[in-house]
Amino acid sequence: MSRWRLCGHDGRGGRALVLDGARVVAEARGVTPDEALAALADTSGPVLRVGEGMAARLPAPLLPESGKTLPGFTQDTPADVLDGWTRLLLIGLSDAQPDWDGVACVLTPTLAHWVHLSAREAVSCLSFLTPRLVTALGGAEGVDMDALADSLSRPERLAAHLRAAEVSNRPAALTGHLLGAELAAARPYWLGQSLALIAPAGAASGRAAALEAQGVPVACHDPDALLPPALAALARLVA
Repeated sequence: MSRWRLCGHDGRGGRALVLDGARVVAEARGVTPDEALAALADTSGPVLRVGEGMAARLPAPLLPESGKTLPGFTQDTPADVLDGWTRLLLIGLSDAQPDWDGVACVLTPTLAHWVHLSAREAVSCLSFLTPRLVTALGGAEGVDMDALADSLSRPERLAAHLRAAEVSNRPAALTGHLLGAELAAARPYWLGQSLALIAPAGAASGRAAALEAQGVPVACHDPDALLPPALAALARLVA
């Protein structure tokens, strides 16, 4: 296979790769995807731009029709948008486990996306601002599991729970209450489903523990571990 390049925003900044088929030859980062692309020493081959192009309306196949862009997904009801890098990770999950159907929860630094996958399609999604709210309200990385259970069972009291945690200076309780409310709202996505949690190591431990406490088996995936199968699938389109 010939050389090609991929660039996009991975939730933390611009990221660009040089590939020989599905094998990563070089990598660069920058503030924007174009800055990362310009930082690559190798400028040969076509470029696949992640996150550009017209977003595909759900339900839609995970793989795009061509190898020029990998746009995100859009949904009318409830109104939602999934970025191209999230789609890239979902392609990796689908190619790593071709016969798997279920729900993937993809964590970014600012959002939590719950996506129903079936027959290599993204069927529907439900996204939450939970990571952004945790940061804005001064929550902790650790999760108070009692607070989580409280808001999971009584999500209508979330605002009061957050105020009590704030006054008593319990940042782990703030995180727990926010996550509990998210899990209550996302119950149709995880109840009785096979669940894949895509997040950097350690970032999803509280979420995984909470779901397992509800009897939901959770398979955790590091995003970088899903890149090789995703790149292999895209390389077939670019070639």
